[in-house]
Amino acid sequence: MNPIIGWSLAAILVVVAWYSYGWQGVLMAVSVVVFWLLLQFSRAMRAMRQAGQAPVGHVDSAVMLNAKLQPGMTMLQVIGLTKSLGRKLDGGDDKGRDDWAWSDAGGSTVTLQFQGGKLARFELDRPAP
Repeated sequence: MNPIIGWSLAAILVVVAWYSYGWQGVLMAVSVVVFWLLLQFSRAMRAMRQAGQAPVGHVDSAVMLNAKLQPGMTMLQVIGLTKSLGRKLDGGDDKGRDDWAWSDAGGSTVTLQFQGGKLARFELDRPAP
């Protein structure tokens, strides 16, 4: 979700709670927002913990990873698919572009290009038989 939309919804929740229930409503709305933030943080930490236990840049099948990728995915979603941290490539630049790669035991490699935190391009490279 876009952070602007998320924080706008949180602010609207607090305002509606104020008009409906007064300061008790505000306390409840703030509690709900903090709980939601804790859930998101917990989700990110679980994905990082799981990825930290696997070899860097390794997946079981690069072909299957390539089939599951979709433009617009975040790095956290990709790490959830791969269950490992990617290998950073030198192709990134200062305009928010990052290049990452994951390989499998057969030598196939998936190269991902993130633009502004979202998956922009991905390419499967398979070795010649």
